[in-house]
Amino acid sequence: MIEVDDLIERVRAYNPRSNEELIRAAYDYGGRMHAGQFRQSGEPYFTHPVAVASILTEMRLDDATIITALLHDTIEDTRSTYQEVSQTFGVHIAELVDGVTKLTNLQLSSSESKQAENFRKLLMAMSKDLRVILVKLADRLHNMRTIKSMRAEKQVQKARETMDIYAPLAGRMGMQWMRDELEDLSFAVLNPEGRNSIMRRFIRLERETGDVVKKITADIRKELKKAAIEGEVRGRAKKPYSIWRKMQEKGLSFSRLSDIYGFRILCSTEAECYAILGAMHQRWRAVPGRFKDYISQPKSNGYRSIHTTVSGRDGRRVEIQIRTFQMHDVAEAGVAAHWSYRDGVPSENPFAVDPKKWITSLTEQFEAAEDHDEFLEHVKLEMYADQVFCFTPKGDVVKLPRGATPLDFAYAIHTRIGDSCVGAKVDGMRVPLWTRLKNGQSCEIMTAAGQRPQSTWIDIVVTGRAKAAIRRSLREEDRERFVKLGWELARVAFEHVGKRATQKALDTAARQMGLGEASELLARLGSAELTAREVVSALYPDLGGEEPDEIDLSRSVIGLGPDQSFERAQCCQPVPGERIVGISYRGKGVIVHAIDCPALEEFQDEPGRWVDLHWHSGNHPAGHTVSLDVTISNDAGVLGRICTLIGEQKANISDLHFADRKPDFYRLIIDVDLRDVEHLHAVMLAVEAESDVASISRYRDLNRRP
Repeated sequence: MIEVDDLIERVRAYNPRSNEELIRAAYDYGGRMHAGQFRQSGEPYFTHPVAVASILTEMRLDDATIITALLHDTIEDTRSTYQEVSQTFGVHIAELVDGVTKLTNLQLSSSESKQAENFRKLLMAMSKDLRVILVKLADRLHNMRTIKSMRAEKQVQKARETMDIYAPLAGRMGMQWMRDELEDLSFAVLNPEGRNSIMRRFIRLERETGDVVKKITADIRKELKKAAIEGEVRGRAKKPYSIWRKMQEKGLSFSRLSDIYGFRILCSTEAECYAILGAMHQRWRAVPGRFKDYISQPKSNGYRSIHTTVSGRDGRRVEIQIRTFQMHDVAEAGVAAHWSYRDGVPSENPFAVDPKKWITSLTEQFEAAEDHDEFLEHVKLEMYADQVFCFTPKGDVVKLPRGATPLDFAYAIHTRIGDSCVGAKVDGMRVPLWTRLKNGQSCEIMTAAGQRPQSTWIDIVVTGRAKAAIRRSLREEDRERFVKLGWELARVAFEHVGKRATQKALDTAARQMGLGEASELLARLGSAELTAREVVSALYPDLGGEEPDEIDLSRSVIGLGPDQSFERAQCCQPVPGERIVGISYRGKGVIVHAIDCPALEEFQDEPGRWVDLHWHSGNHPAGHTVSLDVTISNDAGVLGRICTLIGEQKANISDLHFADRKPDFYRLIIDVDLRDVEHLHAVMLAVEAESDVASISRYRDLNRRP
């Protein structure tokens, strides 16, 4: 355990004017309060608060934060009280200690609604003073570093909670080093074999190629010297979890993963950053799509740097980050930079984000959430998402999560713009509203006075703000329509379990689900926020999970008018379980399309023809034909085996023709009759596993549209 004199010396190294007496008093007080308490490792318990304080000294934090770390468990775990801490160390420190205590008591990995409620409390605690979360993160980091002394099941619980909540939170607050370490420590618990496998491969790679980091560092220094630029080069192998995540995301083996090393070049000025970038790209070929300029467009947490990936020594991809020393301080400390000291005075960093503005902007995005589930969805969408930066036609920057669409862009500008959106242009070209925006693109939104949000937009947008605005508008403008559709969904669902959807039954279900009245339940059912099975289960738990009889194919779609008929669109061939929308045709009824069908683009300007539809929630017969595009090797018996595999999945082949014949392979279009999307996936998985199948995919042909 670090002695008090050593701890004070660490603080005085960056803040000579620190209050030595108060730190010593906190150390002595914490030691007395925790006397006789031990950790599961057998060490005195007070070693933990001291270790947390030590971590915070590495971040050069102020006296109040260090003292809070020393006392952070006293109110919760000892005979100490808030009043006693307040009288001894002041109200300010007592409030910080109390804030950390409240965070510790939050069960962030509990049920969804409870988790959402606790997330709200977490944000409230952060909004009062961000130092509370800094102490809590340091507390979690030390607990993860010493996690091996816990019981196995407790290790898994803590590691999962850390991976899901604390690691992303550290990253969102700009402390990427802490996020990396928390993720890797959690990875070691949750998947020790996976981590050990990557470590073994690293060792083998170093044995085969030598010290790659040292060689590439020397190459970069050589180029800096040529360009007459003073810069500090730091290289490292990426953390095992970072590599594992890339392997999973890209579906690549370790041997095929290229950018497993990262390098940083630190310099004095912004101008030198761009000069270094030029030198790197002159020497090595840049990898397309892997360049990000966070200097001209900083992240919302204050992070600034240039990221580029080049094809370096031996063709190996190398990720390079270029930033000034000042930017590096912010990248390491994140929002903690506001309480850190440098050369004996509080840091004044022009690039760090004002914590109050940062947390205010974060909480504002969640204010529209009407219930805990909606709030939790907003947290996951907004708080933990990477960002893209897009431009308005006037050149203003709009920050959005990765995967955002023009609709998200419209709602980010103003709810009124989003509600009245009828189309969008990206870099001057008309695009569908579900197009994914990329960094640096310019987006122009087209609006119309009579346009209102459509229910299908919920599946297009990704930001919590847009989803909340669309749901609110739909509930206000289309409530009557949703209530009507919800009534039909409820009636059919209740009939299938031998019950009647009476007004009293629906009122009772609404109260049971905490929705107040039946009209609210029906509105949410009609807007797809609830499923019919959830409503049935609320009243009849033993019946809600039962599988009803097979649905008549002619009644498999809900949401049509009394005189409307429907057909499945042959261009996209939607199946039960997929999100659908109807397009009305005069004389033809309604054609049902999958929500992502490219054919829908031509109907963007005709919202009156769109019909909100849902698949019936019951069991569907295997009567929905889907065309599969299959490429197989040209060998005896292969086609027969493919047909047998499909038959084993209880799927009927209704048609088959050869799209291409070559000496070594055949390409087939096979029509298969299926029940639903799960049946489709089962068939495709079984066929794909056959060694003589080169590829399999859904065959979609826009020429087959009506």
